[in-house]
Order: sequence, then C-alpha cells, then structure tokens
Amino acid sequence: MSTLRQPIICVLGHVDHGKTSILDSIRGTAISKKEEGGITQRIAATEIGINRIVELSDGRVTKNIFKIPGLLFVDTPGHVAFANMRTRGGALADIAILVIDINEGLMPQTVESINILKKFKTPFIIVANKIDMISLFRKTDKLPLPEFLKQQREEYAADMETKIYNIVNQMYQYNLPSERYDRISDFTKSVPIVPASAKYGIGIIEILLTVTGLAQKYLSESISKKEGDGKASVLEVRRGDSLGLTLDSILYQGTFKAGSKILVNTSHGIKETKIRAMFVNASNRSTRVIEKSSVSSAAGVRIVLSDSYDVLPGTTVIEINPGNEEEARKELTDETKIKIELAEHGITLKADTLGSLEAIAYEMGQKNIQIRSAQIGEISKRDLIDVSTLTDPMDRILAGFNVELSPDAKSSVMAYDIGIVTSGVIYHLVEEIDKWLVNRKNAMEEERKQGMPVPSKFVIMPDYIFRAAKPVIVGVKVMSGRIKVDDNLIREDGKYAGTIKSIREGETSKKFAEAGSEVAVAIDGVTLNRQIFPERPIYVDINEEVVRALRSNALDEATMGTLEEIIKIKRKDNIFWGTKA
Repeated sequence: MSTLRQPIICVLGHVDHGKTSILDSIRGTAISKKEEGGITQRIAATEIGINRIVELSDGRVTKNIFKIPGLLFVDTPGHVAFANMRTRGGALADIAILVIDINEGLMPQTVESINILKKFKTPFIIVANKIDMISLFRKTDKLPLPEFLKQQREEYAADMETKIYNIVNQMYQYNLPSERYDRISDFTKSVPIVPASAKYGIGIIEILLTVTGLAQKYLSESISKKEGDGKASVLEVRRGDSLGLTLDSILYQGTFKAGSKILVNTSHGIKETKIRAMFVNASNRSTRVIEKSSVSSAAGVRIVLSDSYDVLPGTTVIEINPGNEEEARKELTDETKIKIELAEHGITLKADTLGSLEAIAYEMGQKNIQIRSAQIGEISKRDLIDVSTLTDPMDRILAGFNVELSPDAKSSVMAYDIGIVTSGVIYHLVEEIDKWLVNRKNAMEEERKQGMPVPSKFVIMPDYIFRAAKPVIVGVKVMSGRIKVDDNLIREDGKYAGTIKSIREGETSKKFAEAGSEVAVAIDGVTLNRQIFPERPIYVDINEEVVRALRSNALDEATMGTLEEIIKIKRKDNIFWGTKA
C-alpha cells in the first residue's frame, strides 16, 4: 500500500468573507500579530498535523482513524494564488475550501472562485462562515456543530437553515448541487456546506474532518507519495530579505536537499542554479522559520538560491541530475507557454504571473472580452507606444493585474490617448475594463453622430422669433433625427436653407438636439420669411455618398421616413440620386 502525503489545500472566497480568519482558527494563532522577537515572516503554508486535529476535537476523534500525516494549507488565500500553483495537467491544490459569508451568499469573487475550481476540476467544500452574525446568536463554548445548534433558540436555527438553503439555491445556478455536510450520503454528488464561526471556533473541527475524510476516501491516488526528483511550485518571490532573493514554494513531489542542482524559470529563460539554504515554519503557530538541510513533500519551503535570478512566480522549481535534465527543461519550457486564446482585436493584458494571466483570461472569456496580447511583467513605455498605434480605437486599452507602470511609462502616460486599467482584484479589473469599453464605444458613437449628418426635419415655431437675419435666431421643434452645429439645411424644394451655427437650450450651449427637442438655433446664410418660413419643414442636407451607410445603420422609423422624404426632394433634379454604391 502506498504512503499518503499531506493533501495540499487552498482557501478561496470573496474579500472580507473570512478566509484568513478561518486559517487563523485552524492554526490557533492570529497571523497578523507578529511573534515577540520575530524577525522573519512565516512561509506561506501551514502544516496541520494529526495531533492538532485531535487536539481541536477535544478527544472526540483518535489518531487511528487517519491515513494521512496531516494537511498542508496554503496561507495565501485567493483564487489567483490557486491558479498560480500549477503542475502539468492542472492545479496543484488537491482540495479547496470556499469560504462564503452565510449572511451575504455568493459575491463576485465567490463566483470567480467557483469558475476556476470548475475549470481545474478541483474538489472543494464550502465553509458558511460568520454564523455568529445571525440574529439571536447565543455564545457557547466550542462545541460540535449539532450540540451547538441544540443550545440555540429555534428562531436562530431556522434563520441559519434559510441562509444555508439560499447558498444551496445559488450554487445550483452553477450546476453544483450542495447540502449541509451532515446530510450528505454521497459526497461525489454534492458539495458539503459546513456552517462555521471563525471568531468563536465553531465548525473548525468539522471543516478539518470533512476535508480529511474526502482526501482519504477519494484522493488517495493523487496524494500518494511520489518518489523521484524534487518539484516545487513558486508561490512568491521575495526580494530585499536579509537572505537575498528567496522563493516561497510548495514542495509537492520528492525531496529537496541543500546544495542540490535545480532549474528555475526566469524572465530571461530557464536557468540552472543551486539550493543554498532552505527554511520551514518552526510550527503552525509561529511566525519564526528554521533552517533545514532536507525537506520532503508535501511542505511549504523557503528556498534561498545561489544566484540572484529573476524567477517567475507561478512556475516550477525542478531538481536535476544527469538523467532528467532534458525532460526537466522541456517541462519548464512548456509551462511558460501562455495558454490563452488571443484574437486579432481586443485588450492588451499584463499580469504578475502566468497563473494570473490565465485566471483573468478565463474571466474575460465569461464576459466576452477579447484579448489581443497577454504578457507577464510591468506596464512599460513600449507597451504604451504599441497600444497607442493600434488602428482600432477599441483596442487602445492596457489592463494590468498586480503590476505597476514602469518609471518611464509613468512619466509619459499623458502623451498617449489610451485607456489604462490596473487592479489587484480580478472582478474590479473586469468591471473597469467593461466600463472603459462601453464608454469608448459611446464616445465613438457620439463622434460618428457628430461627424455624419443624420436625416432630420424641424420646423420654426412662430411664437419664438428672436432675429430675422445675420443670423436668423429662432425657436425650433425637432420632428425627427438629430440636428447639430454645422449642419447644412434644405427646403422642401431642395433649395439651400442656411447652416446651423449654434444650438441653445435655455442657458446651455449644445452641439446637437434630438427628435422631440425644442431649442433655439442660429441659422446663417438666409433671411427669415425670404428663404425660410415658420411652420414649414426644413431638412438637414444629406450627401449622396452616405445614404447607403445610413440605410444599414438601423435608423428609427421616423428618421428613416425623413430620409425617404429627402431622397424624393433630391430626385426632382436627379432621378438616380442615392442609388450609387
């Protein structure tokens, strides 16, 4: 029988729903509080041994029920971190915990997390956190959930049930059946929901036992301890530490030893280096790290390199020897190939890691936002120049996730007519991109409308005559279309009827006026009651070349009727007017 390693667990969910608080409750510490005398931040992974689980259960479970040595929690919560932990064929995490505020239900980042979990086909449980925020909550000692509920008022229990089934209904919209964990008979068919309060430690042991049970029963093949060359996934690249450049990583296969040769992916390609030193957390409750000469999977490990290479987060570190170097190089080459479907037109995307790029691209696809270019790295001046020279104005947008503008880009950004959107939260980034695209489209439509004459008709209102000439200033009612400044005008007989020089509505000067408007206009080149007359229709002159374009532009019925009237006027002099391609 093969030995099982610790399952790797990632915690996902919406901001402020309690991801870090759940991790703190599991660890029994507050990660935000520095240990007295501590000088080094902890590594971004926590090993929860079986003894800790037994301790949290207050003796309700014993060590002999466990087949795994413990659980390895990735401390960097979020679906982007999850996406960055990649191996060949999918996500590195064996199982995930999706934290949902039971009082708020599914939120934008929750949906993003669900999408990425489905994409990678990663099993997960739901923690319905903040049950202490439900009205009539009665504080109790740490109890098993069923006993906790027995001590609550009936109204509280009923309210909690309603909120859980709200989550069940929301999950069903994503074709994911779910149910409270203690009511599920077949965990392959439903996502378990564990009610919890990170604040009071309620439901924490149920979370651990549910995850452990699922891992032991359904994941034994994927968490079998694999011997062979050591492999780790880089979570974070740290610079400026007293140790120099270090890699916070998850070792998921084999063993790393100090002095071992390794290959890493850098911004300048694959590089060979050595492990100079390695550190692990002193304990799950400590921010202190200790040096180790050998570390076996699965584990969180801080790797100090012999060389200061610009290693790419979200890539793999592979131990090499004469027998595997060629295969290792091929694996590292393959992982840097960006697996994103690019289009001829679309946004230009920059991100901090490969995993981020792919996670964002997935969300963009859900919103039908196309990507023309996707790259890792900061936004440079070269990016500004490239995007600003694109032919289609709708393509002139740069989106950056977890990246900054380079100094030369910051100093020259005002010189380029492009959109720049940056954020460290995917749904914020997508929202801002969507908003920019809508605004740009509307602005282009306004520009098009202002540039192209629209078939329009208006009449001078006899009660609003302000000046009869040089220029004529009168009140008009726009019957159809859209009149604008600089429109040339014709009468019913096709003769010139002046040029609109200004439009005012009350004290406001306007560039145009839509059908139904009553506005004051100044008309140059004619005299009232000589060339133009009150209550007689006046038309905006249309060039023959734009008639075909206007007909295919989905004009409203009244404007289309006015276009036909103008065509009839023009054909009095030329029976073929408007028929040219």
